[in-house]
Amino acid sequence: MTAADRYPIPAARARAELVIERSRFVCTVSRAESPEAAHAFIREMQREFEDATHNCWAFVAGPPGSSARIGMSDDGEPHGTAGRPMLTVLMHSGVGEIVAVVTRHYGGTKLGTGGLVRAYSAAVQEALARLERRERVETVDVKLRVGYAAFAAVRNLLPGHEGELLDERFGDNVELLVRVPASNVDALRVAVGNATSGQGTFGLE
Repeated sequence: MTAADRYPIPAARARAELVIERSRFVCTVSRAESPEAAHAFIREMQREFEDATHNCWAFVAGPPGSSARIGMSDDGEPHGTAGRPMLTVLMHSGVGEIVAVVTRHYGGTKLGTGGLVRAYSAAVQEALARLERRERVETVDVKLRVGYAAFAAVRNLLPGHEGELLDERFGDNVELLVRVPASNVDALRVAVGNATSGQGTFGLE
């Protein structure tokens, strides 16, 4: 198992609101499986809060902590006071495929650079505290061909490797189509080889 194969992602949107020195900060977080999905969500939030002073955002469109597909924007706030601290919180959250938009309605009191960093960070942290998570598991489909003598033994291997039996066909041999987490493929390959004394075939779909 590796971090890239399975990790927590948002199960649903979450929203939190903070009021700091009369400025209202509303953070909304959602799943972003790609940069395109992140930007679509950002545009949606910009439409919902079109009267806001700022709609700052950040996203990590990949595994937790991965910097391969990230983005951020201060949206008019002083450079480095909104998007960067928001991204930092997301990068250390342990959640992947996530986007956050913090909407600010200015309350008339300037918070200063440090105050803004703390406010935007806190808004994201509050939304993350309310976020429902689910596990994302990368899967692959494999085709097994085994003899009838080994069929029961091979089928009994599947639960231990989190394999889901999608199809089975009976002919000269038994063909099984199995969906399995990518991180378990090698272990299942070895187990099938042992169960069939090396006579079974194992191929990726």
